[in-house]
Amino acid sequence: MEIFSTAVLIFVAAILIAAVAANVRIVPQGNVYVIERLGTYLCTWGAGLHVKLPFVDRIANNVSVKEQVVDFVPQSVITKDNVTMQIDTVVFFQVTDAKMLTYGVESPLAAIENLTATTLRNIIGSMELDHTLTSRDYINSTITETLDKATDKWGIKVNRVEVKNIVPPKEIMAAMERQMKAEREKRESILLAEGEKQSKILIAEGEKESAILRADAVKEQKIREAAGEAEAVRVVQQAVADGIRMLNEAAPTKEIIALKSLEAFGRAADGRATKIIIPSEIQGIAALAYSLKELMRDDASVKREAAEK
Repeated sequence: MEIFSTAVLIFVAAILIAAVAANVRIVPQGNVYVIERLGTYLCTWGAGLHVKLPFVDRIANNVSVKEQVVDFVPQSVITKDNVTMQIDTVVFFQVTDAKMLTYGVESPLAAIENLTATTLRNIIGSMELDHTLTSRDYINSTITETLDKATDKWGIKVNRVEVKNIVPPKEIMAAMERQMKAEREKRESILLAEGEKQSKILIAEGEKESAILRADAVKEQKIREAAGEAEAVRVVQQAVADGIRMLNEAAPTKEIIALKSLEAFGRAADGRATKIIIPSEIQGIAALAYSLKELMRDDASVKREAAEK
């Protein structure tokens, strides 16, 4: 009898331990549990140890509150200029209210995907192809703003949306490649023309500098020649002035002055002068010359007589 009682107690204790263990939950960090009691929302468990009532409480939903990244399949969209293309997006979102997520929407991921596709088609439908290819930031921000407003009632915060790929049709891509090639060739031609222009400018500037230097050299040469001629004239005039001064200091006689005048007249008439100025005292000079001639004749007669003796 005692053995039976002990077995019953052990069995009951095991059931109680199992029941407690089944109703004790440890919520990991980054997750929350939505708890219902008798089918009605009761509370939301955060990270830590929690105990629920057996057969009354139940875990309605296990929700991750970490940021989630969902890569949706490419969507077929049509631009304003009737070009069909494939665009796929990546959505970054985070649950902010587990209760609203649990009771506000049946399938959150499907709802976000469909809302993303609809918003993307509306945006691309109002843009032309060229604008679409160059407006990723605008598309991203517009989709993010639209999704964030629409998912507030679901307890979801859309942090950002990124356009992953934009794939135009093959013929459009071929045309774009031809356009890019033409643009590269155009830029190359412009660069070559600019280089040739710059080269010609440099050559012209070099020739200009060379001409300026040559002109400066000729100018300097003429200045030096003029300075040399001026110095020569000054030296000659100084010499003439010195000669006159010395002649005045020597107190020459009238005959010596006349003789010097005759010598100057002879030098003036040596054939290099183009003009000869004859002084008013030419007769006196001629008389002086005759006197000198007579003196020389007398001197020659005296020398002959001395030789005969």
